[in-house]
Amino acid sequence: MTSLPRPAIELSADEARRIALRAQGFLGAPDRRSGVRGVLRHLGAVQLDTISVLARSHELIPYARLGAVGRDTVEAAYWTETHAFEYWSHAACILPVEEWPHFAFRRRAYRSRPHWHHDLPDGAYDQVIKQLRTEGPLTATELGGAKNKGEWWDWSESKIAVERALMYGEVVCTERRSWKRVYDLAERAIPDALLHDDLSDAECLRRLVRLAGEALGVGTRADIADYHRLKGEQFDAVVADSGLVPVTVQGWDKPAWADPKALETTPRGRHRTTLLSPFDSLIWERARTERIFGFTHRLEAYVPKPKRIHGYFAMPLLAGGRLLGRVDPAREDATLVAKQVTLDTPKAVEPMARALMEAASWVGCDSVRVERVNRPELTAALVRALT
Repeated sequence: MTSLPRPAIELSADEARRIALRAQGFLGAPDRRSGVRGVLRHLGAVQLDTISVLARSHELIPYARLGAVGRDTVEAAYWTETHAFEYWSHAACILPVEEWPHFAFRRRAYRSRPHWHHDLPDGAYDQVIKQLRTEGPLTATELGGAKNKGEWWDWSESKIAVERALMYGEVVCTERRSWKRVYDLAERAIPDALLHDDLSDAECLRRLVRLAGEALGVGTRADIADYHRLKGEQFDAVVADSGLVPVTVQGWDKPAWADPKALETTPRGRHRTTLLSPFDSLIWERARTERIFGFTHRLEAYVPKPKRIHGYFAMPLLAGGRLLGRVDPAREDATLVAKQVTLDTPKAVEPMARALMEAASWVGCDSVRVERVNRPELTAALVRALT
């Protein structure tokens, strides 16, 4: 790794935090005119996940930034009019369709692994492509079944084939229907002007590093590379030509880079008070969340229940540009249940109540019930604030 130029720009930790909040859409007036599609373009990637408590994570992302956008509106904004596609970025993500060319490097990498962890009989791949061409778009079930009769990971031949075609870029996931991927041929789903793999790996990586830097505002090598799950050496190869500028941040022990536009004006405006999905790009990288907010965050859905500290799907509370606590929610009919509330300070009581009431209304609940609070002396105040 070559030596880095000494940054001419120094940021305080507070300036970096505010730049990050603005870049992620949590500081300043929300862009309601651009709506959900604007959020997607601004972030560059919205992570998908199977867990649904209040709502699925890809619904929670625009909700956290825009407020109570209708859930049907969210789905329609993502999936209609070839606006977006699903592919592997930070994880399985919804991506703006205009970024299709910039994932050519990843499609090429997958094509260089012809077996992709599964054996596939001769003709099975071609059969799936033929079926989509004549009948598509289709789910894996409609293609012949998603699974064999074995364990849950025992995919059918058609499922293996269509997933391989997805990785290669011959097939695109154009929407989720009852959480099942709907597959179509890329030649139908991607606009002609974008349907190419013409860009070199370096051009793809340079674009994705720049996009990640813009979405984060400011970040370290690991922060920016992790946004689209690039390797550190891939970041190193292109950062000098990405347009990001080196900076130092007080209290950060690693070099950082910033979006030059983020440095042109001081971040100001109204802070959002909201609950965050654990898969929100503001907090999905744990080391960055601890560095910026002093907040240790871990998804405990896959932790054995007796070992959980904050709950199955604990959602951090963002208020005043700080992370002040978290809540593990559930739904019982028309009641939002705050199964476990963690308040880091008494000042978190009022914003937690406000965030819970707004979330309840958004998902069609008309009341909130609190079960446990980490600081029992604050329970009565929280219950009063909810009435």
